[in-house]
Amino acid sequence: MLNINDIMETINMISEENLDIRTITMGISLLDCADSDIKRSCDKVYEKITRLAGNLVKTGEDIEREYGIPIINKRISVTPIALLAASGGDPVMYAKTLQRAANATGVNFIGGYSALVHKGFSAGDEALIRSIPEALSITDNICSSVNIGSTKSGINMDAVKLMGEVVRQTAEITADRDCIGCAKLVVFCNAVEDNPFMAGAFHGVGEPDCVVHVGVSGPGVVQAALKKCPDGDLGQVAETIKRTAFKITRMGQLVGTEASKRLGVPFGIVDLSLAPTPAVGDSVAHILEEMGLETCGIHGTTAALALLNDAVKKGGVMASSSVGGLSGAFIPVTEDAGMIDAARSGDLLLEKLEAMTAVCSVGLDMIAIPGETPADVISAIIADEAAIGMVNSKTTAVRVIPAIGKKAGEELNFGGLLGSGPIMKVNLTKSPKKFISRAGRIPAPLQSLKN
Repeated sequence: MLNINDIMETINMISEENLDIRTITMGISLLDCADSDIKRSCDKVYEKITRLAGNLVKTGEDIEREYGIPIINKRISVTPIALLAASGGDPVMYAKTLQRAANATGVNFIGGYSALVHKGFSAGDEALIRSIPEALSITDNICSSVNIGSTKSGINMDAVKLMGEVVRQTAEITADRDCIGCAKLVVFCNAVEDNPFMAGAFHGVGEPDCVVHVGVSGPGVVQAALKKCPDGDLGQVAETIKRTAFKITRMGQLVGTEASKRLGVPFGIVDLSLAPTPAVGDSVAHILEEMGLETCGIHGTTAALALLNDAVKKGGVMASSSVGGLSGAFIPVTEDAGMIDAARSGDLLLEKLEAMTAVCSVGLDMIAIPGETPADVISAIIADEAAIGMVNSKTTAVRVIPAIGKKAGEELNFGGLLGSGPIMKVNLTKSPKKFISRAGRIPAPLQSLKN
């Protein structure tokens, strides 16, 4: 049984250590909204989202007020829209419909302008992917994702090539707004169906018709706990992180259970992800430095991150039987004060970040790259990251922002949770164009044969 007294210590961390519920995300299946007439389909989509999520924001605010727990975002994830777009018509109509639904419900974001093409394109997939730049340029609260590979299927290099072009086009079409469209676009390998975090959230086809997920974040809490263990060995460090993650997860379980009851929909998962913000005291990089690194990005950073990610997962699983999503540690550059500082100083390089993604929760996240970076290099970055995910049977992702008109060392500033940071250097001296142009499919690795 959950008892509010069991988590009072955790609640006391809120005012001092930036502990919060980062998101309550309602997942909604739109499979029953498919229609041969796209206008009728859009009408069904709008009706279903507004009917089911009409009280989502109010419910979150009520729980926040009654329990004193900050709930920063209220979000919606929907069935990958490419599945509806298979019936024909302009997919951008769905993006406009989702934006209307976001406005009507008051949520921060709707995720799911997405396609799953890890083994190839089916009807609707390519049309939706090619519409992403326009869709993200004309909407404010819509997020998009494309899954281009998996351990079971290999990597769809046709999709990788296309996504390099799409990322580049999205940057260009939103260049007047610091290329903000790319901050709402994620390219996945091994995407999960119950992810409550944007920009990669979508409602998987194996999920219930409607479900509530909770995403909890607490880098500041973990850092504060480690400050009380200044001389412990790494085994003690891991135990400290596990105990802290346990407390944070219990809070998420409470909020998720309460939201489920009040909204009358099933409770899905708690995603315990140390998702940082640009605020001081809310940084994953600073946790790694608290372990003993002089700065994030130096040798030893990957090992420290592996310890952190594993301990967070173990603590979460001890606290709840419903831990899921991407639970672990995120390393988005522009959204993490410590990462920003390390990138500015030159201690954190893109190559080191790639190595770190082998042991973190996701991948290359919120990284500004020079505006001159061509599409084939962006595709190659995506392919490298997908290969790490495919071979290691883990989720990896790429969310890079080509800063049109800017060069390495200059700054890009989004504000808010998306933060700001330096444009990181990319090796543009030689080209991967011939490799990317081969297209086809990188076969699944041997470890995919587990049946």
